[in-house]
Amino acid sequence: MGRISIGSNYEHQASWKKYLGIPLIYFPILVTIPFVIIGVMVVRIHLKYVGGMNIRSYWSFVPTWISHRYQYDNQITYESETTHLNWRSFRWYWIFNCKIYCPMSVALFRYFAYLTMVVENWWCPFTHDKKQDYADAAIDYSYWHIRDSERNKMHPDDRNNPLWNQDVQDEPDLHKKKDSIDTTDVN
Repeated sequence: MGRISIGSNYEHQASWKKYLGIPLIYFPILVTIPFVIIGVMVVRIHLKYVGGMNIRSYWSFVPTWISHRYQYDNQITYESETTHLNWRSFRWYWIFNCKIYCPMSVALFRYFAYLTMVVENWWCPFTHDKKQDYADAAIDYSYWHIRDSERNKMHPDDRNNPLWNQDVQDEPDLHKKKDSIDTTDVN
């Protein structure tokens, strides 16, 4: 997968596009965050009610304050010819955006993705070509592993996957990818 081109194109954009585009950074996040927070709360309650324990917290996805390179006293600012209402020239603007807004927003969406992967590993322990990416959301046993009669219906690769069966000796590997998935019928 190639890099996204943005820095090489920014200076070539019309000024009106930049002035209109920059505030749009906040709009989607501010509109979606309340719904994502509600979604996170509902999924956490769901996981708790079906017996989930040892679920990572939101704060485990937020970078520690001290890990950021800049503090208020050494925060760099952006210089431009525009002097009036140039928020880019204020330290507080960059502290807010780069230490609070962006990392906490990214953490929220990563946390929601993590919880959703836990839910999928619980209810749908069936291999697909992206399941290896769910290793951070490994669980002890899936819903299908609770009863022998149901577990025995599963394809052997699904029944013995360490992402949702802790009795399997292999640890889930984030980087292990299967070239192909065996979709043969187990019956």
